[in-house]
Amino acid sequence: MPRFSYPCPGCRTTNSLHEPDCRFEGTPWPTIEKAYTDIIAVLTTANPAAGDAVGSGERRHPTESKLRDAVHGEWSGLHKAALETLKTVSRVEQDDDGTLRLLTAEEYKELVSEPSTEPMATIYQHGSVPGCHDHAVFAMIAWYEMVDLSWPETKENVVSWLRESGTWARGGFEESTPEQLVERKRHVYESGYGWKQAANEAKSVIDRHR
Repeated sequence: MPRFSYPCPGCRTTNSLHEPDCRFEGTPWPTIEKAYTDIIAVLTTANPAAGDAVGSGERRHPTESKLRDAVHGEWSGLHKAALETLKTVSRVEQDDDGTLRLLTAEEYKELVSEPSTEPMATIYQHGSVPGCHDHAVFAMIAWYEMVDLSWPETKENVVSWLRESGTWARGGFEESTPEQLVERKRHVYESGYGWKQAANEAKSVIDRHR
């Protein structure tokens, strides 16, 4: 399964050095990691649903209130923020009845490989157009970094998107291959830039061309 780096829910750092304006500034990274693992432990070890046939393998998925009662120690604002992060990056799914479910490795990898929420969905489904290539490629790389794909997985996904969406065929690139383009944008991945602003700007240009 793609790695999960247990980022701070406030500033996404993966160590104890938070951004100056982070609401969790001063919180040691091991404390943040524990908030995540408290939640994941409960979701991983849910009891079989009442009335299930023996051996059915189905589990009773808790609501947030049940999760709060079941975590080790006291539920805190950090736990709440960690849960919201797990939902945002699609590690945890909340069903219509309010129950929470930890996605399997295959479910997660398939889900994050094809962004389905706006503005990323427009970029993924329709591809980029000249005039927003930088923002679109930036957003795609930053998205895959945010959902914790490795760099090789990110590169593979973005190169495939460039080809399959028709983006590369539309031209407007200085590089000679999609692979070269993505490799030159590796700093986006390594710096952990956010994707939302670039994605919104790319979507607005793509929408005007549709």
